[in-house]
Amino acid sequence: MPATTNELGVYAQLRHKAEAQLQAGASASRWSLGVDALRLLHRLSSNPDNAEDALKLLHELQVHQVELDLQNEAIASNEQTLAENLSLYRTLYNSAPIGYLLVDFEGNVIQSNHTAAELFCVGRDDLEGRSIATLLPPQGRPALHNLLQRVAQSGVRDGCIAKIGDGGQDARHLHFLASMPPQGEHLLLACCECASADNFG
Repeated sequence: MPATTNELGVYAQLRHKAEAQLQAGASASRWSLGVDALRLLHRLSSNPDNAEDALKLLHELQVHQVELDLQNEAIASNEQTLAENLSLYRTLYNSAPIGYLLVDFEGNVIQSNHTAAELFCVGRDDLEGRSIATLLPPQGRPALHNLLQRVAQSGVRDGCIAKIGDGGQDARHLHFLASMPPQGEHLLLACCECASADNFG
């Protein structure tokens, strides 16, 4: 497959940077040639007819080595950035004041954060793999079931309010928001406690 214009531009920049570092004599001791390459260079340089070619080859090998070093540095920097971003998003997900759940189209919990487990008064390990409907009383299940069906069919973000708890003073209402990610394989569900269903019309 031929290289794209963008790839050629990146390679040209990399080569220019490597050439500049070699001309500046930066850390030349870091770069070493293999035994076979040194033998070839020695053989070529021993013959006056090939000495110029040997110098060109040596230069090309040095430039290539510097290019590899620069690429390794860029990869290490990218890996560090990705690790930091992953850590940040894990913290945001797990410490969010709103419950987050990833559920399949039947409402089985695939993944959840700590707040979601607290809202349902269960351990996080007990929540994952469980049908979210089993965490609601019978009268609260239809609203959530209908929400999941609507979003699964339309792909449009929607919400509902469902009752949780057995009634009396323990009864609470949860506001659910559901959306479908671009892949469309699961549903994203956010939930938080609200004072009552009346507050949301």
